[in-house]
Amino acid sequence: MIWAELVKNPRVMKKAQEEIQTCIGIKANERIEEEDLDKLQYLKLVVKETLRLHPPAPLLLPRETMSHIKIQGYDIPPKSLLMVNAWSIGRDPKYWENPEEFNPERFIDSPMDYKGHNFELLPFGSGRRICPGMVSAIATIEFSLLNLLYFFDWKLPDEKKDMDVEEYGDVTIVKKVPLVVVPILRH
Repeated sequence: MIWAELVKNPRVMKKAQEEIQTCIGIKANERIEEEDLDKLQYLKLVVKETLRLHPPAPLLLPRETMSHIKIQGYDIPPKSLLMVNAWSIGRDPKYWENPEEFNPERFIDSPMDYKGHNFELLPFGSGRRICPGMVSAIATIEFSLLNLLYFFDWKLPDEKKDMDVEEYGDVTIVKKVPLVVVPILRH
């Protein structure tokens, strides 16, 4: 979904590429290093915003209540299974201004992270059931995105004017219509 959002929002893609150009420049050996990621704050905001709108698993692992509890006025008996809808939370206007808008800048100066400390952003869950692959997933996403934005510009094929970003799925969410983009070599 990150590519769909970047192609749909060329301003964001251009800003991420400008940050890469400014912070990393053109490398003589044409090799991007993992340490280069530490210099790229906007790229990290793009990933965070993508995971807010498109969490890998829309419904987090179920939790079972151990005793009688009350949540927002509802009585929940013991042994009830509760599901947290991360997809819905990421689009809730109580927590997000213009929640359907792809806006990485919303995370500038925000202490929110992926570690499950903030209820508004739970793409990997929280607590003991947080995704054990979170650190690896974030590193892979950021490093892949860095390389692809460093070496290429991206656009829709000439015959396409717009794209369908509709999603489907239940356990995981994917694009309903496959994304087709055209890479254009930058360096």
